[in-house]
Amino acid sequence: MTFFRRYIALVDAMNRAIGRVTMYGIFALMGVLLWSSISKTFFNPSLWTLEMAQFMMVGYYILGGPYSIQMGSNVRMDLLYGEWSTRRKAAVDSVTVCFLIFYLVVLLWGGIDSTAYSFKYGGERSPTAWRPYLWPIKIVMCVGIVLMLLQAVSELFKDILRLRGEEVADVV
Repeated sequence: MTFFRRYIALVDAMNRAIGRVTMYGIFALMGVLLWSSISKTFFNPSLWTLEMAQFMMVGYYILGGPYSIQMGSNVRMDLLYGEWSTRRKAAVDSVTVCFLIFYLVVLLWGGIDSTAYSFKYGGERSPTAWRPYLWPIKIVMCVGIVLMLLQAVSELFKDILRLRGEEVADVV
C-alpha cells in the first residue's frame, strides 16, 4: 500500500502542476480568437487562426483532463451516487475506472499509430490553406492520454485504499 500512496502523490502532484499551467492556456486561445475577429473585420483574414485555435483547444482539453478528474470536476450521473457512502462510491468507481483505463489504452494505441503515420510520410500536413504539420498536436494528444491514463490508475488506487478502509487525502 506504500507503493499506492507514493504513486498517488507523484501522479497527483504532476497532473496538478500541469493542469494549473494549462488553465492559463485559455488566455492564449482568447488572444488567437480575438486576432481572428480583428483580422476578419479590418484586414485580410488570417488563414491560420481557426486551425490554431482548434489545436490550442485540443491541447487545453487533453492536458487539462487529468486535473479535472483529480479535482472531481468530471461529469457523472449523480441521481443516486451523491447519496451513497464513501465505500460504495469507491466500489462503483473502481469498476468504472477499469472501463476508462481500457478506453484510454485503446485511444493511446490509436494515437501512437497515427503519430507514427505522420512521421513515416515526411510529416503529414493538414489539407487546409495554412497546411501546418500535424505531428506536434498528435504528440500533445498522446502525452495528454498518457497523463490521463496515469491519473485513472491513481484514482483506481485511491478507490482500492478507500475500500480497505484507509484514509485518502482529497485534493483541494
